[in-house]
Amino acid sequence: MGIGRKTRSIGKMIEGKTKEMAGKAVGNKSMEKKGKAEMVKGKVRHAVEKGKDTFRH
Repeated sequence: MGIGRKTRSIGKMIEGKTKEMAGKAVGNKSMEKKGKAEMVKGKVRHAVEKGKDTFRH
């Protein structure tokens, strides 16, 4: 797997966590849920790419 895909998935996790925290801070439940979903999406992508690496080597 390319380093670009790994960094993008980590970036999504960070972006999601930031949105979640911002949503909590301002009391916006919608933003909080979107952030949490984005973070999970990043974690799943990262796990998939890590699995691909395992099978390639």
